Amino acid sequence: MSARKIIIDTDPGQDDAVAILLALASPEELEVLGITCVAGNVPLPLTERNARIVCELAGKPDIKVFAGCDAPLARKLVTAEHVHGKTGLDGPTLPAPTMALQPEHAVDFIINTLRAEPSGTVTLCPLGPLTNIATAFQRAPDIAPRVAEIVLMGGAYFEVGNITPAAEFNIYVDPEAADIVFRSGAPITVMPLDVTHKALVTRARNEAFRSIGSPVGIAVAQMTEFFERYDKEKYGSEGAPLHDPCVTAYLLQPGLFTGRHINVEIETHSPLTLGMTVADWWRVTNRAPNCTFMGNVNADGFFALLTERLARL
Repeated sequence: MSARKIIIDTDPGQDDAVAILLALASPEELEVLGITCVAGNVPLPLTERNARIVCELAGKPDIKVFAGCDAPLARKLVTAEHVHGKTGLDGPTLPAPTMALQPEHAVDFIINTLRAEPSGTVTLCPLGPLTNIATAFQRAPDIAPRVAEIVLMGGAYFEVGNITPAAEFNIYVDPEAADIVFRSGAPITVMPLDVTHKALVTRARNEAFRSIGSPVGIAVAQMTEFFERYDKEKYGSEGAPLHDPCVTAYLLQPGLFTGRHINVEIETHSPLTLGMTVADWWRVTNRAPNCTFMGNVNADGFFALLTERLARL
């Protein structure tokens, strides 16, 4: 069976970095056509730099990295240095990247790739705000039906919000973009906070990363140690949620996750609930389902997969 073709759209971010590393460690199953970067956790000049740092950490400097949109469609950029540090990859000390940034804009790469590859063969994996994906769909409406699947990290239902009382960060940063993507008709699978808050990096799990003994394993342990200080204080949990790697893990072992095919609408107007993912989990409306919204994860299986794959790099 041939590897699944994917584009990772990202705003690294320590957990984005781990998601990218998991994909790059799994070439038999996943063919990373390119990594497209967007402003989110930190501004665009840092997200594209961080993506290249991660590729070089993985020993994969041949991966193509593209810079995309530097601001949301209709709003000022909100960032998350309070979680990820001023670089977005605070924790380990990693060398500056030497691999080149691709000259093509990320949105153009997404459009051109979806047009060039056979319809239904490219999966989009957004790990940050959906600005690049929405912009591509706006500029080239013909590409949405060509997408095999969109597997994204974003939103929440039972876990409500992590940047406001009602909204998860990725959706809140660019709710208009999220609205475009969720209305696109493309098959969507969502990894919300309801799942990611069950994938906690406990001390034992982090020590398993460190025990790999490689530069990748040690760097991942240092990354998670850095950003977990914020979440442990905020949630009172024994570890930090490892959000974005849930996307990659789903591509590799979908049986680790369970959810429902439901309707999700994005709030774009209310100042109180802006960016809320209004998930019809109980199917109490007649709105047509537009995504598979995950609700649970086998956390032990998830971390076993992650540790085993990171050890390959």
